[in-house]
Amino acid sequence: MPDDIPLGPRKTSAEVCEPLITSHEGLMDLEFHQLDFRYEGLRTRHLRKERQVLASLADHGQLLPVVVVAADVPFVLVDGYKRVRALQRLAHDTVRATVWALDEAEAVVLEHVMRTADPAGPLTQGWILDELRARFGLSLEELGRRFDKTPSWVSRRLALVRDLPDAIQTQVRAGRIAPHAAMKYLVPLARANREACLTLADAIARAQLSTRQVGDLYALWQEGTEDMRTLLETDPLLMLRVRAHAMSRPDRGAAPRLLDDVTALAGLARRAHRRLREGVATPLAAAARHEADRAMHEAQADCAALFHRWEQERPDARSEPTHGGA
Repeated sequence: MPDDIPLGPRKTSAEVCEPLITSHEGLMDLEFHQLDFRYEGLRTRHLRKERQVLASLADHGQLLPVVVVAADVPFVLVDGYKRVRALQRLAHDTVRATVWALDEAEAVVLEHVMRTADPAGPLTQGWILDELRARFGLSLEELGRRFDKTPSWVSRRLALVRDLPDAIQTQVRAGRIAPHAAMKYLVPLARANREACLTLADAIARAQLSTRQVGDLYALWQEGTEDMRTLLETDPLLMLRVRAHAMSRPDRGAAPRLLDDVTALAGLARRAHRRLREGVATPLAAAARHEADRAMHEAQADCAALFHRWEQERPDARSEPTHGGA
């Protein structure tokens, strides 16, 4: 089941009808075209949670209303985006809603304050603050007053949105990069090296790494050579296994980097061998085959030199003691 289903085109004020049903409890049933989804892009997507909401609505129906406010179009959806998506997947025509008697900016702030368990944390706060600043022209001081925070708190979160590339923010919204990982590790990297940040973020998104794994990968990136960084981009999970293996051997002293390099070398050799077994060498053109031959000879010579040096330097490579006669 796809995680992202379009919510349909927005309607103009003239095209929006009156609510279909209004109950004595102040709730109303709205058709989806009566809603404005302007804050949908500020929410992260989590497939597991979307499925849970879908299953609950299928079994029990809609128990909690979504929250809307009346603005320049009749109803702006403030809270309940997952419920609306799930109802659409279940082929419902309407959603039960409650209207907050607040202006739009205050409603967005209140909804965010109520959602204190939001795992997106500062990054989501930065998105909301940036949206409020752009839509309503609020100053840092006014935003701080509404969130009961200082202007510097607001400024730091706005900096997250400004410094983190849009492509990475899209991955965070889609749930492919953990928000705290993006804030803690990718934002500093983006400030120092934007292209490197984009490359590493792409590898993180493909591997669906946890915040802790992203931290380990970031540490490897900072410590690694160019060759190691290339391997991080192509096979981050392999490098994490290398790091985990290295960290499990604290008694090795100065050996971790050597073990990391040798383990990475073995991993690359296995991958290249697998590609050869799959027949990638057969269709190579003459020029490409010549280049591959050259690279293979260089790799063979380098590995032979490495293995020879290891035999000389390894701790137990010592001459056997001689026993002279008396």
